[in-house]
Amino acid sequence: MLEVRGLQSGYRHSTVLQGVDLDLADGRVLGLLGRNGVGKTTLVNTLMGLVRASAGTVRLDGRDLTGRRPDVVARAGVAVVPQGRRVWAPLTVTEHLDLAARRGRGRGPWDTGRVLELLPRLGERLRHGAGQLSGGEQQMLAIARALLTNPRLVLMDEPSDGLAPAVVDAIGQVVVGMKAEGVTLLVVEQDLHLAFAVADEIAVMQKGRIVHRCPTPEFRSDSTVAHRLLGVA
Repeated sequence: MLEVRGLQSGYRHSTVLQGVDLDLADGRVLGLLGRNGVGKTTLVNTLMGLVRASAGTVRLDGRDLTGRRPDVVARAGVAVVPQGRRVWAPLTVTEHLDLAARRGRGRGPWDTGRVLELLPRLGERLRHGAGQLSGGEQQMLAIARALLTNPRLVLMDEPSDGLAPAVVDAIGQVVVGMKAEGVTLLVVEQDLHLAFAVADEIAVMQKGRIVHRCPTPEFRSDSTVAHRLLGVA
């Protein structure tokens, strides 16, 4: 479904992505790992149109999205769950959901009722402002906001960021639930436990390129590869 070839991008006079090649099939979950600063978030932002590509191509279901504006990318079926959640603190949970649902209404199976079945905690917080939510609840709200656009592809950037281990486990269960519903996901993570729990395959970035990719069980079974690529046992 997603096909990326030779993708380059960066900021001002600095090139971060050095020629990324990446494929992701419909209904699959790819965990993207890498040390800080290798270009994982830049890849997410480039795929979403928030950073302009200087070379290469991005195609979704055969449609060329290279260099398109974020709103065009979103209408094509890509949604992002950004690092740090980026919810609007003064708006209530209901207002967040209503705004997102307007974009996705009539485009697919996800509506507010179905999202709240997957994320029942949000149903208990509908009248609360987003700024009153815990970090885990804000992450769930960010996920709900993405799902309500009825995306073909969800980009998740560090969903475990700043969350306690028990909350990370809860987010992992949500991602597994999304996967069971056929949602296609690219999950950027530092937390190996979460990545291994949700991903069908693992890819590793170094210096702006994908340097390794394999099924998750294979990656987990070879600690020497993890140590060489990530510096962990």
